[in-house]
Amino acid sequence: MSPRFLIEFLRDPSGIGAIAPSSSRLAKAITAEIGIEAARVVVEYGPGTGAFTKAILKRLAPGAVFFAIEQNPHMAAALRQRFPSVTVFEDSVANLGRLLQESGIEAVDCIVSGLPWASFSSRLQDELLGQTLAALRPGGRFATFAYLQGLLMPAGRRFRRKLHACFSRVERSPVVWCNLPPAFVYRCTR
Repeated sequence: MSPRFLIEFLRDPSGIGAIAPSSSRLAKAITAEIGIEAARVVVEYGPGTGAFTKAILKRLAPGAVFFAIEQNPHMAAALRQRFPSVTVFEDSVANLGRLLQESGIEAVDCIVSGLPWASFSSRLQDELLGQTLAALRPGGRFATFAYLQGLLMPAGRRFRRKLHACFSRVERSPVVWCNLPPAFVYRCTR
């Protein structure tokens, strides 16, 4: 486990949302079957230490635009150091529309999220999902994950209902048991 990740978790457990970084198996699952290979624009929410970033870069087409949004300044600095070629905005996903406008990007093909959705208030979930829907092109894909135990929690059930209300199609991957804690991926289509 990354010492930086643990330190940031202890500073802000609801903002980090996990005690350990996502596994390479979860990274492979979250980047599979969402069309990254053909995407022209890919955005990552909450990259943390870069487990998903590494998997995205492996699938990214030459010439595609990719950037990450990381609100935590320590995590953003570590990500820039690990992946110097990746543009990292130290900002909130709530400002995605402004970041796209400033970057001259009209629409996004794929969004991969490492955000701890179940720890967010209903209002914040709505705000960030609204930014996501506004940014995605028709047919665009959104992938995020949830921990298995979250299916039992009210916030996790609420988030699942919001996904089904916002997207035309929502699929759930098999459980990735080689992750701490075990998780699964939501693959959503606008």
